[in-house]
Amino acid sequence: MGQPGREALVVCSDESMKIGITVWDVDTGDEILKIPSCAASPYGFLCLRNQCLAASLVNRHGSLGGGAIFMWALNKPHPPRRSYTMEAMGPISCTKDGAYLAGGAPSGNAYLWEVRSGRMLKMWHAHYKSIKCMVFSDDGFLLISGSDDGMICVWSMTRLLKQTSELIHHSDQLDQRLIEMELRSLRSLLHYSLEHKSSVTGLLTISGGTTFFVSSSLDATCKVWDLGSGILIQTQVYPQAVTAIAFHPGEQLLFAGSIDGRIFVSPLKFLLLEDHFIVGEDQHSVLKGHNGSITALAFSASHLISASEDKTVCLWDVTRRVSIRRFNHKKGVVTNLVVIRQSSLLSEVSNCQRKLKKDRMPSLEKYPQLNSLSMEMVILLQSCFFNKDDQCSINIHRTKSLFRHMSELQQEGTPAAMQMKADINMSQRTWASQMTKHVMEINKHLQSRLLDLMQCRILWYKEIDPVSTKRRKKRKIETPALQ
Repeated sequence: MGQPGREALVVCSDESMKIGITVWDVDTGDEILKIPSCAASPYGFLCLRNQCLAASLVNRHGSLGGGAIFMWALNKPHPPRRSYTMEAMGPISCTKDGAYLAGGAPSGNAYLWEVRSGRMLKMWHAHYKSIKCMVFSDDGFLLISGSDDGMICVWSMTRLLKQTSELIHHSDQLDQRLIEMELRSLRSLLHYSLEHKSSVTGLLTISGGTTFFVSSSLDATCKVWDLGSGILIQTQVYPQAVTAIAFHPGEQLLFAGSIDGRIFVSPLKFLLLEDHFIVGEDQHSVLKGHNGSITALAFSASHLISASEDKTVCLWDVTRRVSIRRFNHKKGVVTNLVVIRQSSLLSEVSNCQRKLKKDRMPSLEKYPQLNSLSMEMVILLQSCFFNKDDQCSINIHRTKSLFRHMSELQQEGTPAAMQMKADINMSQRTWASQMTKHVMEINKHLQSRLLDLMQCRILWYKEIDPVSTKRRKKRKIETPALQ
């Protein structure tokens, strides 16, 4: 189907499942493939391991009944692998090797899966507001997330996945130094920032001698950060709100799409200074070609690709700053762009296909395993962030070791143990009530879906009934009467 040396542009919308996924040849503009039934959230569409497309589907009912992540194999015309999540997913991101997949929800919860096994490794409350975008560092050791309130968090993957050995207490007194050491090792939040004054609209990482990342926001700024230290290096100021960003590594240029359809081009200077500097509005060159807000930006091997609310996709020559091709997507606004190799779309059976068939990806788990939950440290961050003295207020509950220590204290009639037990019982009741509410919502959603299916079945029978009746009458006339 595709040619090995060429690229394909994969686009999808968030408006309707009927629009689906469209695949175009980047060089000719010809439509290569059409995949039905997909409506992905912004930043909720990606290519995983160069083998399959993954999309977090838009849920028009909010969190009712949970969400879904679909995966389509690129080289096989099979239905998607469906995975259903606890709540509707917004942005998703994967490591470069495709080992881990992360998802962010409107509730501020973040989820982490191991792709090969489908196992949910972690679920935690990452933000107070809806998560808008997520991206992994190039080495996969850090996860960056941005939310609707302008907050950016940098998470340590090592600390997120780390499970400490069980604390065994040989006496009635706890070693405070051991607890403090364990707390420091389990702090998964490395940095956070509230520099943006509005929703975060984009995140990207830049690797070089030092690793940086760039964030964009509706506050009409892009900010460059040192990923290791969390220091703000540079602030780019624009005349309009920024809705999408992309980086050209060869030219060291940042492309920022705005809400009025313009794309601003500005150089980035990666210098660690004591005081970050601000780049003014007059230092940007501009690409003009869209009549609506920019919804997505991406790079092919040699071109910039932009999508807009005007239902068009433009291919740009970065050197000459001109548009060289325009794709029309009349069915809906393109909200996600992915560039893949056309060789991934080969239809003939190959060794890669045989390997993929043998190692087929399982569905992602909807809930974390109970055994992993019981062995894991549960960290509740009351303030969630470090203050200037690098301290945080943290409550820790470790089920097995904590209950053992409580039992020892209860034998002595310690009031502290009774208070601890009451707190745990209260948290368990809260969790149980939340799960009950969630199950009731799922039940209502399933009932609604069942009624819809029954209605569709009845309408379908009505449509085919006249045809089947005519056929039966015709057969009855043609059949000779039995003597």
